[in-house]
Amino acid sequence: MVAALIIVILVASLATLRRGPTPTPTTTVSPTTSTPTTVPTPHPPFAVGAVTFVVNEPATATTAARTFPVTVRYPAVGSPGTARLGLTPLRAAGPFPLVIFSQGFDISPEAYAGLLNAWTAAGYVVADPAYPFTSPAAPGGVIRADIVHHPGDLSYLITALLADGARSGDVLAGLLNGHEIGVVGQSDGGDVSLAAVASSCCRDARISAAVILSGAELSWFPGSYFTTGSAPLLVVQGTNDLTMNPVTCSVTLYNQAPSPKYYLAMIGQSHLSAYVPPGPARDVVASVSIDFFNAYLRHDPRALASMRQAGARPGLSTLTSASSVPTVAGTCPDAPAG
Repeated sequence: MVAALIIVILVASLATLRRGPTPTPTTTVSPTTSTPTTVPTPHPPFAVGAVTFVVNEPATATTAARTFPVTVRYPAVGSPGTARLGLTPLRAAGPFPLVIFSQGFDISPEAYAGLLNAWTAAGYVVADPAYPFTSPAAPGGVIRADIVHHPGDLSYLITALLADGARSGDVLAGLLNGHEIGVVGQSDGGDVSLAAVASSCCRDARISAAVILSGAELSWFPGSYFTTGSAPLLVVQGTNDLTMNPVTCSVTLYNQAPSPKYYLAMIGQSHLSAYVPPGPARDVVASVSIDFFNAYLRHDPRALASMRQAGARPGLSTLTSASSVPTVAGTCPDAPAG
């Protein structure tokens, strides 16, 4: 039933697919004529394949062993717009940057399938773990305080996926560019992703870029933010997110972060409305985040200009890379003092 549900979500929730940077064609030599022939390398948008498995994270000196499922999407052989489990990986166009997505509290990662599919179709391998105790399917119910362990889960997952990608015969073999890794998180998942790139408690130096969707600094993590720098950030916030994640949370973290950084304000959007349901708002988030990753994980010199254009939608969104954005009244729940 889980596999069937994932198949339905994969097919039904495709966001607008964006064309990524066109790879350089490869040249081969015909064995009969020895005449060089040009074979175009496949380019985005790609079909989306997926595999699911269970991560077994061993115990450490401070934590017990942890187990959680993960779905990994990858560019696949097939027609653009196709998305389902088990498609043949498109190794001819790889290796691809790796992106880890962390979901909001008590929300299934697959609820964000539209964004996950869009990132994969654009040329990224995208993993969406269902962390212990914060996914609706968690045995025994959800426990928000378990979030303190999630940056460690995220880093362990990166290590496990890179090992799989280096293992001959694995479905991920040859697909992962282990030198180009990004993270995305929404709500509490944004808190986790931010900690993984900007907190002294949890920073993983392998991560090169982060997208924070309605996230915040969280005092529960035993570290300080931005004291040792940060990966490039794209901070996204709905201007009508007034209770779940007040605007002041995103404004505060953005203003404290070093450059390069970008702030995408989604006009009139609430806590989930720009990320889960299909529509123009989610299309903007998909387009801007893909351009951001193309700039910092694919190092495409055209991507930042494309991102600025995609984020400037009158009445729908604004995008800035200014050193600060105007502060707003109110406080950010559970944020560090000061």
